[in-house]
Amino acid sequence: MTARAHTTDDVLRASAAWVWFPRGGDQVREHLQLVRYPARFGGGVRGSQVRSPYDAAAVLAHAIERTRDWEEEHLTFWTNPSDDPDLEDELRRRGAEHVDTVAVFAAPLEELVVDVPPDVQAEVVCTPDQIREVDRINVPVWGQEPLGEAGLRAELDEVEAGLAARDHARVLARLDGLAVSTGGCTVVDGFTRLWGAATVESARGRGAYRAVLAERLRVSAEFGAITALVKGRVSTSAPILHRAGFRHFGDERAYRLVVSGGSSAQTVP
Repeated sequence: MTARAHTTDDVLRASAAWVWFPRGGDQVREHLQLVRYPARFGGGVRGSQVRSPYDAAAVLAHAIERTRDWEEEHLTFWTNPSDDPDLEDELRRRGAEHVDTVAVFAAPLEELVVDVPPDVQAEVVCTPDQIREVDRINVPVWGQEPLGEAGLRAELDEVEAGLAARDHARVLARLDGLAVSTGGCTVVDGFTRLWGAATVESARGRGAYRAVLAERLRVSAEFGAITALVKGRVSTSAPILHRAGFRHFGDERAYRLVVSGGSSAQTVP
């Protein structure tokens, strides 16, 4: 039986449901989704997915109080058209800084074509040495701390479990034998979420990202995905995604609020 094609509403719901829970962090779901990031990823709290009967001021006050409870100084909130209520105006009113925008792209896997240069090789990550190579790419690109031995083992365990379950994979791309680009994919409800793409600065513009993209699409198809979903930045990956056949389904914006001490009014019950 052929799997049902995803509609625009399916894409928007899948985009709204996408949230990352980093290992070693904390999370709570009450009026909105809040995730405390560990220090290795810069700390702070990420908010998204608002579902509350209360108004925007009360929901944001609730998020601020939870951020203080976690003793964090920054709350970063990602908007989505499905938020209820929408917090964007309230974030601006409180002085939150607009720090990032990503475009939501999606397309059926069977419609995507990626032009990969012949001198770039891509591979699925499955060994400790490959995990170390992934980390050496991610540390400078994302400004995060390098993994210790325990972290490397935990990362390898996650990779192996994902490959065994056929729902999660990481890939590497090489130029002249050197690992220069990486990215991951996770299959959920027929969608493959393409995440974490990073390319070392010296290798950019040579097709490494395209190789990582193509390999993730190949693996995702093997895992049973029918639609690819990715959130790309307009200035970097968006042109490549357009050329590959992805369609634009709207934008999501990030606002960062500095959380000081004290108590917020209008907190929700």
